Amino acid sequence: MYKDKIDEKIIGYLKEDSRESFVDIGKKLKLSESAVRRRVKNLVDSGTIKKFTLEIGEENSTSAIVLVSVDSATDTSKVSLKLSKLEGVKTVYEITGQYDITTIMSATNIAEINNTIDALRKIPGVVDTNTVIILKKII
Repeated sequence: MYKDKIDEKIIGYLKEDSRESFVDIGKKLKLSESAVRRRVKNLVDSGTIKKFTLEIGEENSTSAIVLVSVDSATDTSKVSLKLSKLEGVKTVYEITGQYDITTIMSATNIAEINNTIDALRKIPGVVDTNTVIILKKII
C-alpha cells in the first residue's frame, strides 16, 4: 500500500506512544478521528504496521545480548526460528562476522535469562555463545 506523508506522521505518533488516541492524532494532523482510524486500519491490513507492542520499563527487567555461532553444516535460518520461540527472546538477527546470530533477551531476573541461555545452547547446531548483560539503556 502507498504511504503518504500523513501515514508516515501517524506511524511516527504510534511509534512514540501506541496508546495515543485517534482523536488526539487527528487533532495534531487536522483530521477526523474516523479518517485516522481508517488510515491505521489500512496500514495494518497492508502489513505496514505488523503489531502494537508494550515496552516494560527497565527497572522491571533484565536484558541480555547473546551472540550465537552455528555449525557450518546447519541451516542458520532453522536455528534462528528455534531461537525466536524461546521464552524471553525478543529479537533475533542473522548477522555477519565471527558469530552467525544475535538475540536480544529480556526477563524479570538474571536466573530467567540464564535458563533461556541454557535452552538456547541445547538447540542442535549451536556451537558457541557469548552473552552480554545490558546494564543500562541510553536510547
